[in-house]
Amino acid sequence: MLTALRRITRAGFVGFWRSAYVSLASIFVITITLFVIGSTMFISQLLDTSLKTIQEKVDINVYFDVAAPQEEVDAIKAAVEALPEVSSVTYTSREEALAKYREKNKNNEIALQALAELDENPLEADIAIQAKETSQYESISRFIEEKRAAESVQAPVISKVTYNDNKDSIDTLTTIIDAVERVSFAIMVVLIIAAVLITFNTIRLAIYTAREEISIMRLVGASNMFIRGPFMVQGFMYGLVGGVFALLILYPITAWLGPRTEEFFDGFNLLTYFINNFSDIFLTLVGIGIVLGLFSSILAVARYLRV
Repeated sequence: MLTALRRITRAGFVGFWRSAYVSLASIFVITITLFVIGSTMFISQLLDTSLKTIQEKVDINVYFDVAAPQEEVDAIKAAVEALPEVSSVTYTSREEALAKYREKNKNNEIALQALAELDENPLEADIAIQAKETSQYESISRFIEEKRAAESVQAPVISKVTYNDNKDSIDTLTTIIDAVERVSFAIMVVLIIAAVLITFNTIRLAIYTAREEISIMRLVGASNMFIRGPFMVQGFMYGLVGGVFALLILYPITAWLGPRTEEFFDGFNLLTYFINNFSDIFLTLVGIGIVLGLFSSILAVARYLRV
């Protein structure tokens, strides 16, 4: 068994080097295929980062009555934080709101003068709520409105919820995110299918050049596994080398794009992502390359084994 395996492996290596031009063509196609797949992964990551950045800019605010007891405010804040849909809750006290107002209007003398004429701080405390998904804001808002409806009319705690003010923006963003995710997935599937078909046909063409050799092996009584084995080894090597080449091409591209993506995508550096996730990217691209090479070889040889 080991002897047969060694012979098959050696025959595969010999075939790989002997058919150098055919091997080069197959590796070239697989490299391009894996480069497309790798680029799609990076573009998808950039897209996710962009959408998350936009999502982080969307929130709903809950304003509390100036006379609301602090323990009631803290209870509502804790209840909202406990919701599974909530990503984060940021509390702003009345004093912090006043300081922000003064800083924002430091050059507006009329606004500051009007504020100075008041006996007390007119600004309300509030919490800014961010959901994990934009589609979850409606259920969070409904929960807060139920809390608000249960309050005493004489001693209200919640004075305003801004969900309805932002509803159109949130609905539009949710629609855009859904559409972008569906379109990007469809494009990725089409690209991968096209790349797989091109790779399969290239390897099949490479094996076509060895059809006479396959016929002779069948005439001398070689088993299907002994005939198929060397081509599987070649397919494995096509995928392995193609995966490494694709990574070597992607590295300088991500190094060049890294500072630019960091500037345009809110600090997301493509090179840093490539380095931090190198093991996953390596296993994905090289793994796909090897599987692609192996299955393409098996399917291509199968045609001649049936003759």
